[in-house]
Amino acid sequence: MLRRLLLAVCVLGAAGLAVFWWLTSPTTVALAAATRAPDLANGQEMFNIGGCSSCHAVPNQPDRLKLGGGLPLTSPFGTFYAPNISPDPNDGIGRWSEADFVNAVARGVSPGGSHYYPAFPYTSYAAAKVDDIRDLFAYIKTLPAVTGASRAHELPFPFNIRRTLGVWKLLFFDDRPFVADGSRSAEWNRGAYLVNIFGHCAECHSPRNPLGGIKTAQRFAGGPEPEGQGFVPNITQKGLSDWSEGDISYFLETGQLPDGDNAGGSMARVIRNTSQLTADDRKAMAVYLKSLPPVEGPPKPKKPAS
Repeated sequence: MLRRLLLAVCVLGAAGLAVFWWLTSPTTVALAAATRAPDLANGQEMFNIGGCSSCHAVPNQPDRLKLGGGLPLTSPFGTFYAPNISPDPNDGIGRWSEADFVNAVARGVSPGGSHYYPAFPYTSYAAAKVDDIRDLFAYIKTLPAVTGASRAHELPFPFNIRRTLGVWKLLFFDDRPFVADGSRSAEWNRGAYLVNIFGHCAECHSPRNPLGGIKTAQRFAGGPEPEGQGFVPNITQKGLSDWSEGDISYFLETGQLPDGDNAGGSMARVIRNTSQLTADDRKAMAVYLKSLPPVEGPPKPKKPAS
């Protein structure tokens, strides 16, 4: 009887492990083999709106195009270190294929078939047009190669087990492509695409649940700064009702708020990127942001008495 019970437990355990392995298997994009001439200007625009240099530029040096990585990103789950994504063949992505890059950006899957942590905002990039990702890859390949691999992430158990990210993706990863809203203008749809996808604004400007997923009902409503160093503002009309489209466009260009103050912290790095966008794209982002209905965000922590 005991032998049968142990056998049943082993069979159930093996079946459970097989189901877990199947459910958490990475999914990839089947990339068409047709050749195309990359649009480097578009790739540069995607690079800038995507904020690639904000995380991947080598810290403490002025060149935002040296993508050697190394920036620490602290979180409740541990510390992540942005990797080298320069064209270096040994330490960067110089040996990656176009398909490798598309699957990393759109599916959060490494060339070796492992899940990437969502500190890399593929959760937003997933809805991007494949040709935009291809153009981005082509543009990055024109940038200088930087030697030196970034250090390994510092994550406690069980967050250091990448396979468990397959479960996280089942809960929070939506890979449906962007669909334009036919009732809106082309400018509004362009802004929606830039803000939600490559701009990944919701990744910082939304509160998260205990598992790190964005609280959908409070998307863009602000919340604790992901790196634990302050509070990110509400960018729905609850927070931007006094801002005009011109104010938002000017802020994305200069970092200057309507009251004359300037962006600081991680937003200052974002402005270094959005300032490089075309004026039309900054305007489109402003049009979209001004259309967001007011949403009440989480309460800000009280300041300690002086």
